[in-house]
Amino acid sequence: METATETPWLTTEQQRIWRAFLGGTTVLMDRLDRDLRRQHGLSMPEYEILVRLSESPDRAIRMAELADAVAHSRSRVTHTIARLEREGIVTRGQCSDDGRGVSAVLTDHGFSILEQAAHTHVQGVHDYLVADSDPADLEALGRVMSGVVEKLHGRKF
Repeated sequence: METATETPWLTTEQQRIWRAFLGGTTVLMDRLDRDLRRQHGLSMPEYEILVRLSESPDRAIRMAELADAVAHSRSRVTHTIARLEREGIVTRGQCSDDGRGVSAVLTDHGFSILEQAAHTHVQGVHDYLVADSDPADLEALGRVMSGVVEKLHGRKF
């Protein structure tokens, strides 16, 4: 355990940046989530799952791989998939490659919902983040967050 003298305390400027990051990501994600819920009945985590499924071959991913891809616990993904399954947005079935695992599969109905929700989400990202940001700042943000994902999650972004 580190002692107080070993802790790399943040400078005043680093604290300001950290707090701006926390505040900005919180309000941005809340607004994007609110827009998706109001217009499409989807949360941000549900939307992210649908995007991952839509980008996969046959719109299917093993549940364990899906949990890793969206950086959520397996139980949280299982709960979310169960809700989406009740809505007819996804189905679950045995994996086609080995038959032992369970895959989540995006239905045609789910893909249609995703197509509609994508317009709302992308417009929100543009309006709330991209439109008022300097391109160099966005590139820097991308590099920093890619580094965080690689360091903490062990994969390149």
